[in-house]
Amino acid sequence: MANRTGGGNAPTPIWISRRTRNVLVALGLGALLLLVYLAPTILALTLGGAALALVLSFPVRALSRVMPRSLAIALSLLVAVGLVVLLVAFVLPILVEQLGALVNAVPGIAQNLGDRLPSVLRWLGERGLLPESRDQFIGELQQQVLDGIQGFASRLLGGLGRFVTGAVGVAVNLFGIVFLAIYLVADARRLEAIAIRSTPHRYRRDVRDLWDAFSHTLSRYLGGLGLSLLIQGGLSAIALYFLGVPYAILLGVWVSLTALVPYLGAWIGAVPAVLLALSISPLTAVLTAALFLLIQQLEGNVLTPRIQGEAVRVHPILIFLAVIAGGELFGLLGIVFAVPAVAVMRVLFDFFRARLRVKRDAPPVVALVQPVGAAAGVQGRDR
Repeated sequence: MANRTGGGNAPTPIWISRRTRNVLVALGLGALLLLVYLAPTILALTLGGAALALVLSFPVRALSRVMPRSLAIALSLLVAVGLVVLLVAFVLPILVEQLGALVNAVPGIAQNLGDRLPSVLRWLGERGLLPESRDQFIGELQQQVLDGIQGFASRLLGGLGRFVTGAVGVAVNLFGIVFLAIYLVADARRLEAIAIRSTPHRYRRDVRDLWDAFSHTLSRYLGGLGLSLLIQGGLSAIALYFLGVPYAILLGVWVSLTALVPYLGAWIGAVPAVLLALSISPLTAVLTAALFLLIQQLEGNVLTPRIQGEAVRVHPILIFLAVIAGGELFGLLGIVFAVPAVAVMRVLFDFFRARLRVKRDAPPVVALVQPVGAAAGVQGRDR
């Protein structure tokens, strides 16, 4: 009886045509895209978890050389979770406190800048670096600076309120990213095996090579980027503290965030620090500007080449154009993800360049022996 109903535990096949299969696949992809459109947090959590998993794969790979892989995964995840707990429990309250204090101090800072700005502009005017109508230019610029700082303060205050109200959501999303990263790191080999088994047998070696190239390139880039951001922010905070610039920790975090933007991030991160230093003294502002110039040189000539190495291997002009295109197409997210997108395209380009071949048309076959009838006709004409 078991044999007539399907034979033991073997499932009964349901035969469908290729067209039906293609329609089902298209419907599934459409439903997935619709879900991402309606709930974009899913895409953000997935990308964040994948990025964190790639970053963790670097220490996991290094620790696996001296200990079992399971222990290396557990140790790497323990360090990552400890850093997150440290950030939420200790660093985040300090940032919120300094941000609130900065908002309250903005009117006083604006007043100090307003008092110091004319002397700086007059110094520039005496050296012919300002237009001839110096007093009018100074008054207009001073009013514009004050209006800009006050407007920035009001926007910052509103952003602070939204940040505090959304702190719970940020904590939940951060937990979701860590949760996804844990499973992705733990199941990395299983996912690789699934990807390899789902391809035809003759392409499995190529799929393994592509998987390894993606893993090495992205993990090296993201890990190097995180270390570079940490170094830039930490050096900025320490140096600003010793220079006497207030809110040094907050400014260091701001430098790390703006450093995500290639080329322009270091200069954007310097603006608030230089303005705060100018409210103290012109000498402090000059030293602060020199500090950020040194940090920019350190990032461009030491950190990025040494830490990230050959992760991207793309000409800087192409990276710059990719950043511009990403910003025009997708805004700030396009700017941030432009470099990893270029790294992915570079891996794909190298992969297909070594494997794609163009089919050449077969040359026409030249008849070396004439047909029998044609040969006989020629002989008859010769006679």
